[in-house]
Amino acid sequence: MKKEQKDTIIVELGKKLTEYPHFYLIDVTGMDAEATSDFRRKCFKNEIKMVVVKNKLLHKAFESADIDYSELYGTLKGSTAVLFANTANVPAKLLKDKEVKAAGVPSLKAAYAEEGFYVGADKLDELAAIKSKSEVIAEIVALLQSPAKNVVSALQSGANTIHGVLKTLGERPE
Repeated sequence: MKKEQKDTIIVELGKKLTEYPHFYLIDVTGMDAEATSDFRRKCFKNEIKMVVVKNKLLHKAFESADIDYSELYGTLKGSTAVLFANTANVPAKLLKDKEVKAAGVPSLKAAYAEEGFYVGADKLDELAAIKSKSEVIAEIVALLQSPAKNVVSALQSGANTIHGVLKTLGERPE
């Protein structure tokens, strides 16, 4: 590969690192063309961009980035693919999927999600448990609605009681 091509790839990887807030490094050693193609389709359905890269080029892209990715340098061994995503937990959920596991698809090397580093395949459960922005907003809305629903139901039940009391008082002879 010529130097110009390598420089172009490094620049493109740098753009993707700034474009996507979360990425996963996975080991694709032993994946044949069919398994890779199937996994790419699943990534596309989940809005994940999969890029197979040379470790040295990814290392240079990390070095030229604004963020210090030095914690990930040790994972750049073997065949590496990068999964770029806008939602932190989507790639982890994909990697934990039963169909994906049954196909013997890649293992997690490391991840950069929610401005934190996760190194090792044992962090997959932790990454899958991260809540997305929309999930957090939904929980907050549900928590905020709960007291309001209680107040409304209390007022509605109280209105019937108050109305009954007023009606009874109004019908009483003076």
